[in-house]
Amino acid sequence: MSKKKTKAKQTIWALLFIAPFFVLFTVFTIYPIVQGVFVSLNKWTLMGRMKFVGLQNYQRLFRDHFFVDALWHTSFFVLLVVPLVVLLSLICALFANRPTCIKKFLRVAYYLPGILSVSVASFIAKYSFAPYRGLVNGVLKVLRVDFNQNGTSVVAGSKAGLVDDRSDDDMVDAGISNAALSFSPPGFVAGNDGGSAGRRSRGLADSFSDPAAADQKYHLSGRDVADHCFFLRSSGQIYMMTGGGPSNQTRPLIQYIYQQAFNKNDLGYASAMSYVLFAILVVCTLIQLQIQRKGGEE
Repeated sequence: MSKKKTKAKQTIWALLFIAPFFVLFTVFTIYPIVQGVFVSLNKWTLMGRMKFVGLQNYQRLFRDHFFVDALWHTSFFVLLVVPLVVLLSLICALFANRPTCIKKFLRVAYYLPGILSVSVASFIAKYSFAPYRGLVNGVLKVLRVDFNQNGTSVVAGSKAGLVDDRSDDDMVDAGISNAALSFSPPGFVAGNDGGSAGRRSRGLADSFSDPAAADQKYHLSGRDVADHCFFLRSSGQIYMMTGGGPSNQTRPLIQYIYQQAFNKNDLGYASAMSYVLFAILVVCTLIQLQIQRKGGEE
């Protein structure tokens, strides 16, 4: 009987300790999610009464070319930046693991961009790519390269990608890759420490096909999932560099949702777009996890 009382007391104390988290999580996360679904089914301008419209907000999405354009800009940004981040992070980790005299310096240097906020990095990129007085444009002019700096989605995506590659998120990518490579199987180390380019490439390929490298692949795959989710939600650096212009050619989906919600007070439509973006994130995550699971089984 005493054991049951002791166990009951432990359970009560455990519930009391976790109750504050669950209360706050329910109030500030679960409830807004449920309320957001309800709002997406209504026409609401925040101050007036809600008018139930059913799925009209969702049907409106596919007829709104501004939404389609913003979704394409966001998708293009993800397709451009995510492979670039993963590749550069792996390259940085490879250099940091080579037995050179600057090995320690490289491991420290890769963390230095973490001291720059996204806003600071965005302004640096903005003025570096400025059409007439920017550093990049000046170098291209010296090299007699005719490059069109008209602010198209390609240029903006490239600039935003460079900003994110220098952010603390890429620092985390390099750190994870570096940690994974530090515990990699012998074949990988043999391929990385020296020898010809062909030998290093074979060592890399053999190592990642080795079952012992499963943990390293899981580290990288898990980071891919986080990168996809992060970049699909990115908008700050793009807004600070281009403002979504010119003519909304670089406007990401998050910015369009914000404009619909707080500039046009169409919260129902903005909520519907938010849940479409949420569904896209869920689908991308499930696909990535399924690929990761199949790779682990093989």
